[in-house]
Amino acid sequence: MNAQTVTHKVNHTKTLIGVFGLLAIMVSLVVASESLYRIFCQVTGYGGTTQKVENSSGIILDREMNVRFNSDVNNQLPWYFKPVQHSVKISIGEEALIFYKAVNNSDEIITGTATFNVTPFKAAQYFNKIDCFCFTEQTLAPGQEVDMPVSFYIDPELATDIRLDEVKEITLSYTFFKAEED
Repeated sequence: MNAQTVTHKVNHTKTLIGVFGLLAIMVSLVVASESLYRIFCQVTGYGGTTQKVENSSGIILDREMNVRFNSDVNNQLPWYFKPVQHSVKISIGEEALIFYKAVNNSDEIITGTATFNVTPFKAAQYFNKIDCFCFTEQTLAPGQEVDMPVSFYIDPELATDIRLDEVKEITLSYTFFKAEED
């Protein structure tokens, strides 16, 4: 074996190691993509993702905002799911507590989970949920009815964002899905 053949084999080995390394990185990113995307959305408010906080800032502004509530249920989940009130008018910074009602209309125990978003999307980063049922599995017995609370406030920083000067209404929307079986 001459020196050129050895160099050629070393180059192929390096290339093969590089390809497998790149493949390992790509597989790792795919596995972590949902978590990374969720973190990205929470930080930026992208796609209507709200912020999760422990409590409000305590600052309440004179500017009011109408907050509407929407609900949807995936057709695989035989539940009734609606907001108890369709909207509230609150001052920016003021905490609000609202409820959604869910009823299991089937004759079996079913577990569901909800996703959410806020529109307009550009306002989502200022919508802060203190307590919420989203992303937590909810199990209802046949015919069981529950009220699910949502505690939130709109961050006073919204008033400093000139892109939101014309925004007078925000919509919080939930969609319930049947939870995946283990």
